[in-house]
Amino acid sequence: MEKTFFHRSPQPIAPINKTKAISKPSSASSFAAQLNSAIQHVPHIQISKHAKVRMEQRGISISPQTWEKIGEKMNEAKTKGVGDSLVILKDAALIVSAKNKTVITALDRDEAHSQIFTNINGTILIDS
Repeated sequence: MEKTFFHRSPQPIAPINKTKAISKPSSASSFAAQLNSAIQHVPHIQISKHAKVRMEQRGISISPQTWEKIGEKMNEAKTKGVGDSLVILKDAALIVSAKNKTVITALDRDEAHSQIFTNINGTILIDS
């Protein structure tokens, strides 16, 4: 059975003129913007997608100065051979990979209080 193919000549597509309603950013998107703004000050630390979601869900906000301290301590931990660390802050706890300079996940301090942390070989305490 022979197949027949039809070829149409290209026709210009007319632009669609739809006006989009401008809406206020949701609290989630404004949180994400604040988080991205804060971590831009510390370009050597990456935050995993999972950690960003957890920080957003749990309302964890970390100042640029604290990110700087976290980065310094992660570098120090890496030089001491530490791979994954628990970073304990005043209001949050982070699991970080010093080797990859990446925040893996985040918990608020109340939630972290009842957890058991495994597969870490270092702890970093930051009182700010």
